[in-house]
This record gives sequence, C-alpha cells and structure tokens, in this order.
Amino acid sequence: MQGSRDSMLGLLIQPEIHELLEQKNYKELREILTELDPADIADFMVVLSPEECAVVFRLLPQTISADVFEHLPFSDQEELIQYLGQEQVAAILNEMEPDDRTALLEELPGKVTRRLMGLLSPEERRISQTLLGYPEESVGRLMTPEYVAIKKDWSVEEAFQHIRKTGQDKETVNVIYVTDEDEKLIDDIRLRSLLFADPQTKISELMDYQYTALAAQDDQETAIEMMTKYDRIALPVVDSQGALVGIVTSDDVFDVAEEETTEDIHRLAGMEALDEPFSQVSILTMIRKRAGWLAILFAGETLTITAMEGFSEEILKWGALTFFIPLIISMGGNSGSQATSLVIRAMALQEVKLKDWYRTLGREFLTGILLGVILGAISIARVHLFPVEGVIGERIMLTSLTVSLAVICVVLFGSLIGSMLPFILRSLGFDPALSSAPLVATLVDVMGVVIYFSIAKLIFPI
Repeated sequence: MQGSRDSMLGLLIQPEIHELLEQKNYKELREILTELDPADIADFMVVLSPEECAVVFRLLPQTISADVFEHLPFSDQEELIQYLGQEQVAAILNEMEPDDRTALLEELPGKVTRRLMGLLSPEERRISQTLLGYPEESVGRLMTPEYVAIKKDWSVEEAFQHIRKTGQDKETVNVIYVTDEDEKLIDDIRLRSLLFADPQTKISELMDYQYTALAAQDDQETAIEMMTKYDRIALPVVDSQGALVGIVTSDDVFDVAEEETTEDIHRLAGMEALDEPFSQVSILTMIRKRAGWLAILFAGETLTITAMEGFSEEILKWGALTFFIPLIISMGGNSGSQATSLVIRAMALQEVKLKDWYRTLGREFLTGILLGVILGAISIARVHLFPVEGVIGERIMLTSLTVSLAVICVVLFGSLIGSMLPFILRSLGFDPALSSAPLVATLVDVMGVVIYFSIAKLIFPI
C-alpha cells in the first residue's frame, strides 16, 4: 500500500515540481523530491529536457541519487552523464548495483565506457571488469557479486553475526549460501530456517545439499526459465569449477524477460526490435527498423500478382470468382498467424520443444481441417444468401463449392505453415519469432491464389 501511495503522491505533485523548477525555487524543490520514491522521481525526470534533468539530479541527496539513476532508461542515463560533473558521475557509478552498472556500461560506446571505468574505485572497477568479461546475453553479465555466504561448520549464532556484519548492502539476504573452503557452492538456506533454529545449531545440521544454480556462461533466457520453474527470488551463479561467483535476482530477470517479450512482439509484427522506448525512437530509426521487413513483405506480395497472371484465362472466363479472393487469402493468413503466434509462445514457455514438431503438425492438421469446415460452411451461406453479380443458377452451386473447398484447403495450409515455420527456424539456429505473422500471411496469400484457382479449374467446366 505504501508504494501505491507514493506513486499517487508523485503524480499529484508533478505540476508543482514543474512550477518550482521554472521559478528556480531549488530549496523547496529539493524538500519535495526527498519525500518521493526514486522510481517516481525517475518517471518525472524522463519528460524534462537534458538541462532540466541535470538540475533536478544535482538537487537529489546522495543517498537516493544512485537509486534514481538506476530507474532511468539507458538513453536518459547516457544523456545525463554528459551534463554531470566528473565527481558526481563517479559517485553515482560507485553507488550503483554492479549488475545495473554493467548493463549501462555495455550500452555505451567503448570510448565512453573506458572513461567511466576510470572513475570507479579499484574494487568496483575489478567487479565491473569481471562482469563485462562474460559473453553478452550471458548470466555472468546479469549477476551481482553482492550476496552473503557462510560456512557449514559455523553455528547459527555465528552465521547471524556474519550476516549483520556483511549483509547491510547486499542485494538480498532472504537466501544465504553455504560454501566450502574452496568457495564452492554446497547448499543454500532460507533465512527463515536460520531464524527458527537454535543459536548453537551447526549450519551443517540445517543443510540438505539440495540447491539449484546457474552457470555464469548460461544464456540469460535460462535464468528466466529456472527462476519461473523454481519460483525463486534469487538464484546462485557458479563458475566452471563450481565456485560461487554471484547471484541473479528476480528484478533483473524480469527486466530481461520484458526485453525478450518486447523483442518477440516486434518481430511478430514484422519489424526489427526497437532498442529504445517507442516515444524516444527517432523517425529515421523507426523507418530503418520497419522499412526492411516491409520491403521484403512487399516483394513477397508481388508474387501474388505473378500467381494470378498464371490463371489469367480462368479469371477472364470466371470473373465473378475474383470477388472472393480477399475472403480466401485473408482466412488463410489469419489461421497461419494464429498458429505461428501460438507455437512461438509455447516455445518461449518451454511447452513444446523441437522434438514435438510431429505432434504439433498432427494437432494443427486436425485443427486446420475443422476450422476450414466451419469457415467453409459460412462461405457457402454467404454465396447463396448474397450472390454476387453474374453468379446465377448452376453457377451458384459451383461457386459455393469452389469457395468452400478453397477455404478449407487454404486454412489448412495456413495452419500447417504457420505452426511449422517456428520449428524450422529454431532447428536452423534462428529466433522462431522471425516467422512473423506478416511473413506467414504473405506466404499464404501467394499459395491461397494458386489453391483457389486450381480448385476452380477442377470444378468449373472448361
């Protein structure tokens, strides 16, 4: 409840903050800012000009400035650094959580990163260099070395003394990790277990040697999967020798999950993923991200013209059939888009794997047939109840039969191609999201015309 009250307070006084900023009443502005949650201050700062943002940031107490900075988007962080003095930048970077600092440094140009690394204290520089040494998109880049570790031969009382001494600035103390003399992880213990244990009990008596850990070289998506599977707020990270080197917390995993989901949504829409928030992307960048895929899809759609040219004689003889082309290809595209979206989501949630392709094919074959029959029946009703010009007598029956069979075949084709493309791309090492809905729709459009007029040639008299 406290968090929601702070957010409401932030929204209510934003106009007042703007007014104080315009009046340059910095003393009162500082007093107001200190009462707000860092996330609310960051939300307010993103709508300011870079100069105003720097002014507000300089007014913040040092105790909360790093927290506010961590809540800003990367683009705003980079811009703000340019307006702050070297001393203040150094203070912010040294106060930031190691994982958040790593995320910022890897987004910046190499020259800027090297300059900022020089502002860090020796210990923080060593931590940043270690984290940046891991591959991009790896768990090592995501982890933080801020954790609490104890030894198995300690008593519970000794463990609490250690936690009180070292745990103040750690990322989380909900889970305490047990390491051996070589710093290898051997167990994790929930703080709750320590709280209810006798102070003289040895840690080894509380251990069950059952724990789940990530490898520093693992892909960040592995962290998402394991965090979801085991319902943990933090997971330990070990190196190739099993030594504990850090932890990954749920807030960092949620950020990665949000980025992955956003990227998939953009690709499903038939465009490159945006690297910045929508409102901050320039027009030129937006055009660059969207034009490539649109050009590919446009070129693909031109094949529909080629396909229709192949049936030019039939179109001249049975011109009324062209009225139903949009109906045929749109239903195929819709069914294909549904299938590809469902399969990509199932892959992301680990509900289906590559080996399940044949089961998925069978399910979509049956589903496509049944959906096609339902839509085919509707198309028959449409032809008979609202006949188009020139379709009378026997031609109504032939047209309804042609359209209904074409709908069944095209919907089936769309379902099959839409469900199998993600499997094909995954097997080739590509992101399944590349089988975007527009791409599937384009493929089905071309084949829809071929299927439709091929059926028409079989049914209509020569």
